[in-house]
Amino acid sequence: MAILSFRKSLFILTFFVLSVASYAQQAQHRWRIMNQIRRDKFDLILPQVMKENQIDMWIITGREGKFDPLYRDLGAGYVGRNGYYVFFDKGNGRIERSVLGIDGYLLEQSGAWDYFGQESELKDFVLKRDPKKIGLNMSKDIGRADGLSYTEYAELSSILGKKYQDRFVSAEKLYSDFKSRHTATEIAAFAEAGNYSYQIAERALSNEIITPGVTRLEEVAWWMLEQLHAAGLESSFGMPSVYVTGPDGIVATSNDRIIQRGDILMIDWGVGYLSYYTDMKRIAYVLKEGEREVPAGIRHAFDQGVKARKVVTDAIKPGYTAQQNMDRIYAALVSSGFERMKEFNKPGESGKTDVMIGCHAVGDWGHGTGPSIAHFNPLQLTYTIRPTNLLSIELFAYTPLPEWGGKKLRIPLEDDAIVTDRGVEWVYPVNEKVLLIR
Repeated sequence: MAILSFRKSLFILTFFVLSVASYAQQAQHRWRIMNQIRRDKFDLILPQVMKENQIDMWIITGREGKFDPLYRDLGAGYVGRNGYYVFFDKGNGRIERSVLGIDGYLLEQSGAWDYFGQESELKDFVLKRDPKKIGLNMSKDIGRADGLSYTEYAELSSILGKKYQDRFVSAEKLYSDFKSRHTATEIAAFAEAGNYSYQIAERALSNEIITPGVTRLEEVAWWMLEQLHAAGLESSFGMPSVYVTGPDGIVATSNDRIIQRGDILMIDWGVGYLSYYTDMKRIAYVLKEGEREVPAGIRHAFDQGVKARKVVTDAIKPGYTAQQNMDRIYAALVSSGFERMKEFNKPGESGKTDVMIGCHAVGDWGHGTGPSIAHFNPLQLTYTIRPTNLLSIELFAYTPLPEWGGKKLRIPLEDDAIVTDRGVEWVYPVNEKVLLIR
């Protein structure tokens, strides 16, 4: 017995040591990816967007316990009273990158920064460079571009004086451009987040997790969150939306409602990997006793959604504003035989499929800061779509369902894509069928 107990203890210890080693390797792997992304962004994206926005200095502030949303993107670090990440355009095609009042091994070893100094150097640092416009992260419309607090603004004004306070401008558009234009390393990281997203969602909508008549909606959602925890992932959303749709709309979402045969199930959620966040949906049907496939009416409604998605993706082109792309999309949908929905979740009485789109920015958050072809992002509708922008291709297609006496079934489709010179290209396998739960 003593020998068996010793062997068991040795096995547990060995497993623990291997697990710790594995996590350490994973942490270093992810850190290296972020360093490469950071250097690429500073070299390739930052000079372009600072010049376009005519901002020659960008100051991003932080303090312990209160960090700007860009904190992790910039390399994090230990901040005492106040710390500053400062970018300055010298006009030579390369942006000078300096850190004042922030330190730490991971930040200093990232290879992304030119200079590390003290918090007290800020005034002399700015005076020496004499910037004409100083961008600060202030925004009324884009939350993640609004990282500067009132007290931080007051402190900067006090330190730099009225001369430079008069040169403060919002970095709202600069922030959006910097975050929404992507390098190859970023696109690879985002695609990895997408792979996690759809694989977990499709496992969730299967008999591996769901037993009809037994499993509750919330149990599916909790299982999905456990997968994030186990893989060291995040989400920009809270509880995954696992819901049942019926003739009169959504019946229940992520609660104690038990999944029944004949249910039409849907998932809406996203995964965060490194600093990249997805937003996607999946659909499943729970077979009734004796059924072997998705009923014809549901299959037809899904197929109509897929056809509408193709029209949407074909219509999106770079070089136009998001609003212009929205107009192009709806014109193409109408000419293809679809109806444009005027009010969300209010389908018309015709026998046609009603469609509403919400192709919003994605990547730096589930609902990102870049150009958005979505009515709920009015400022971002004015931004121009450019190659390397990431979009969540989201649409809702409502098609009459004979099984419901002609009431319309809402088919929500959403997967993430990148805009290229060729148009829209997917970054992971998209939703192509209604999943079956037996």
